[in-house]
Amino acid sequence: MSILAARLHNIKPSPTMAVTAKANELIAAGRDVISLGPGEPDFDTPEHIRTACKAAIDAGKSRYVTPAGIAELREAIRAKFERDNGLTYGIDEITVGSGGKQLIYNTLAATLEEGDEVIIPAPYWVSYPDITHLYGGSPVVIHCSAETGFKLTPEQLRAAITCRTKWLFLNSPSNPTGACYTAKELKALAAVLQEPGHENVWVFSDDIYEHIVYDGTEFATMASAAPEMASRTLTLNGMSKAYCMTGWRLAYAAGPRELISALNKLQSQSMTSSTTFVQWAGIEALTGDHGFIGQHNEEFRSRRDLVVRKMNAIDGIECLCPAGAFYVFPSCAAMIGKQTPDGKTIETDEDFVTYLLEREGVACVHGAAFGLSPHFRISFATSLDTLEEACNRIRRACEDLI
Repeated sequence: MSILAARLHNIKPSPTMAVTAKANELIAAGRDVISLGPGEPDFDTPEHIRTACKAAIDAGKSRYVTPAGIAELREAIRAKFERDNGLTYGIDEITVGSGGKQLIYNTLAATLEEGDEVIIPAPYWVSYPDITHLYGGSPVVIHCSAETGFKLTPEQLRAAITCRTKWLFLNSPSNPTGACYTAKELKALAAVLQEPGHENVWVFSDDIYEHIVYDGTEFATMASAAPEMASRTLTLNGMSKAYCMTGWRLAYAAGPRELISALNKLQSQSMTSSTTFVQWAGIEALTGDHGFIGQHNEEFRSRRDLVVRKMNAIDGIECLCPAGAFYVFPSCAAMIGKQTPDGKTIETDEDFVTYLLEREGVACVHGAAFGLSPHFRISFATSLDTLEEACNRIRRACEDLI
């Protein structure tokens, strides 16, 4: 009998992390590989945030703190929600976690019963279905095509809701597509959730890319776009993306007091709390200078424009222009069925990205990992020169297919 729990058979390792690990392995072996898989900014954490962390360490702020997070950080988060989103929370309606993923774990552990359903629009962030499975839930995946801008429609939502539906996950701006829901679109989804029989469906609003938007896009989130849903919405955000703090592992969530209290109870029996001195750095991130975000977004926008133009110039590749985040999600449908120079048939988007890696040394993530094929994800969180070379390699690889 295996020591491992049977529920582990329901999940798989993170595909995005696996691509990064494979690319690093090939680089270590001497291969010339460009990795477009990582979902993190290539900019360093801003100096004033690093300085705040060092100061906290020097001041001895390294002991246990309350599972919910230090009061000073929760006050900074409260002020952020009021300032940026027009949302009013008490600090007892806010919890701090060691990264967004941990807060998703805590939320589903606290709320899912065996067989409860979680509606997950695809393309989705790769971990939503697996964490749902881990806690006995059933992911209900809804395919949202390029024709709808990779966004869920009210009609699709209404058709997916059953008596077992517990959560609707919304990620905007989206990983992997960069799609952003407008306030009007969120109101339309909220109207469905207000219909008779849908009163028990909650919204998990993953806003981690909130500040990375382009072309005048106005960020919107469910609890502010549709205030009538605030009592059934948990809003997640964090430091990883806009503040270039992926490895610091700091995120937060706000919502109804009963749910936040349950998340804090779980936190007390797992991580205890996020790292204390990192929380003090988080205060500086939220309250200090934000000028670097706009500068980073300008660089991201230039990179986005380059990649979108280069992808659409390749015969057989179609690429929408994202409104946020730092990914594009091109279609490779025209490549399916073609043969590689050594006679292998490209049958799936996973075959396609494997071919790109083996043929030209470009590491991307296949669309099936995000629940929608045939596509592939490119992260443009790297330099323009690197992106130009990567796009040229992808073009050559596509031209070599028969």
